[in-house]
This record gives sequence, C-alpha cells and structure tokens, in this order.
Amino acid sequence: MNRTAAAYIRVSTDEQRLGPEAQRAAIASWAAREGVEVVAWFEDLGASGAAGIDKRPGLAAALESLEKGSLLVVAKRDRIARDVLLSAMIERLATRAGACIVSADGTGNEQTPEGQLMRSMVAAFAEYERQLIRARTKAALPAKSARGERVSGLAPMGCRFEGGRVVADDAERRVLRDVEALRRNGWTLDAIATELNRRGVVTRSGGSHTTSSVWRIVEALKVGSGSRNRTDSRKKEVAA
Repeated sequence: MNRTAAAYIRVSTDEQRLGPEAQRAAIASWAAREGVEVVAWFEDLGASGAAGIDKRPGLAAALESLEKGSLLVVAKRDRIARDVLLSAMIERLATRAGACIVSADGTGNEQTPEGQLMRSMVAAFAEYERQLIRARTKAALPAKSARGERVSGLAPMGCRFEGGRVVADDAERRVLRDVEALRRNGWTLDAIATELNRRGVVTRSGGSHTTSSVWRIVEALKVGSGSRNRTDSRKKEVAA
C-alpha cells in the first residue's frame, strides 16, 4: 500500500450523523493503524452526495491531486457519492490517474472482483438511503407546515421565523398590501420598485428594490390569492 494519501471529507445538509470531525478522526485512526501519512485534506461541507464534481470543489481538487500509486481515503464510501453512476465515474477517474480510493472502515478496499462487487453494493445502498431520506422529508413537510413550523430557509411572504415557527410580519404585510394596491391601479413593476425605494423600503436581504424583486412579490400575491380563493370555494361548498 502507498504510504501517503489525500483525505476527503463531505457532509450534506440533510444528514449529519458522520460530521466532519468524526470523519477526520476516523481517517486519522485508519492512517495511524495502516502506517499511512495523510498529506492533504479536502472538504465539501454542506454538499449533497448526489452533487456532481463541478458542484464540489473539494472533491475536484482531491481528484486533481491524485498521482500514479496514490491513495484517496474517506471515512466511509458514501462520502464519495450517494449516486451509483456518480460513484462509478469518480472511481473511474481515480483509476485513470493510477490511484485508488479506500475507505477508513475497510469496506470495499480489496482490489478484487469481490471488492468491486462490494463497492457497487455500497453505492447502490447509499443512493437508496438518500432517496429514502428525501421521501421522508417530503412526507413530513405538510404536517410541519400545518403546525406552523419552519420547513424552508425562507419564510412565506408576509411572515417571519420566530423560535422555529412561522409568525406574521405586520410590516412586510403592509408592503404587500401597498404593492397589491399599486398593481391594481396600473403601476408597472419598475414604477413600483422606484416608489418602494423612495419610501425607504428594502428587500429581505436589505437591498434596494428592482423590477425582479417586485415581480417576486407580485407572484407571491398571486399564489396567496389562489389559496384564499380555494379556501373560500371550499367554505361555500360546505355551506351548500
């Protein structure tokens, strides 16, 4: 076995059971046990296992560093990818460089037909687990939303997050009502943006309003209006 290696660490945004420090510790323990020196560390923090190499600069740099006879070590093979085709492509890129990807937990490290089979099985189960996590998350969102709990990075227009829950934002709702009224009176998006800036009203990010930011507000108002119309329709049906 080569006595030097590059290490790769990845954590995603939806599962953190094996955090960066735990991965680093597992790799360091493996290196000490195998008598291997880790000469470089590469990280992608907050990166999905389904994200391509172009979306993971740490992985791209790690692959770029590989030379003939070198090693790329990960804590577990699912840190490389949670997609069967992507995992196979990354393995192929390492092989073309004359390098080898190894896992600190020892799974699939054998360069034999059995080892190749194990690597394929690990990749398939990693992809299955990713899809399972997504399905569970998607199923949980409606219930969380119904309880008024936070389900996304941004609160709905006219609301804000407070203590993990969605609450009304009166100031923003006044702006929404003003935009709705101006739009009904025939104002263009550009004219509304100019008016909001004149009043000193800023966007959620604290910037000046543009045609695009006003367009997003108008679209949000359309969605809200559609929801209210459906609710009113259901009420009428029940009353009938």
